[in-house]
Amino acid sequence: MSPAAELLRQSLGGGTPVAAMVLGSGLGDLAAQLEVDARIPFAAIPGFSASAVSGHAGEVILGRLGGRPVLVVSGRVHYYESGDPGAMRPVIAAIAELGIASLLLTNSAGSVRDDMAPGSVMAVADHIALSGMNPLIGEASDARFVGMTAAYDADLRAGMAAAAERLGEPLAAGVYMWFSGPSFETPAEIRMARLLGADAVGMSTVPETILARFFGLRVVAASVITNFGAGMTGAELSHAETKEMAPKGGARLSRIVEAMLREGVFDD
Repeated sequence: MSPAAELLRQSLGGGTPVAAMVLGSGLGDLAAQLEVDARIPFAAIPGFSASAVSGHAGEVILGRLGGRPVLVVSGRVHYYESGDPGAMRPVIAAIAELGIASLLLTNSAGSVRDDMAPGSVMAVADHIALSGMNPLIGEASDARFVGMTAAYDADLRAGMAAAAERLGEPLAAGVYMWFSGPSFETPAEIRMARLLGADAVGMSTVPETILARFFGLRVVAASVITNFGAGMTGAELSHAETKEMAPKGGARLSRIVEAMLREGVFDD
């Protein structure tokens, strides 16, 4: 077991969380709902790198949500921070080593659909890795040839949709397109995204999904929509807007995730 996984195992006190979660920009509302047992800053975990992006806390939180034990990664390291698409590999590897079977990924994203406004939540049904980067480049074994036909687990996604319906929370579904960032997309790129079948665009999640499938984890992902894509409204985009709008959809997503846990969606 890696030093990172061993440290987390000791902090867990012998139990295994039913799910792990990675929280994106401005999604601290979900972390705030936790009954916290322990907080461990990335700096204290071997191999974990803290994000330099505002809105990303950079800590692992162990606790309970919906009465179920969970491991929450509050903040992520992005490809655009270092040029390394595998920056989150130590985190995903440690989650897998702990025996956690399911990973929930969240992000803030821009909508390219007129009917999916800021404040919406979108379950990710599939993705397009437009950046062309892959976190498994350099992996020496044949395990690098990971099948991605069912990258996002259909049963977990159905459980998310059912939980949202029972709560009366609107939940869209669609395709997430990964741009490298850190600059936002141009209006022409947003028009291209629409033509290629994307519903939302963002700068994360896809490398983590690839890594999670490499390590055998089941993945479910959700985007909190913080803005319309470039050129759709005439307004310029900014990270400040992302941080302002993310908590609004984040509160909705938090209720859905708590219901999923309470209803046993992540149970084996």
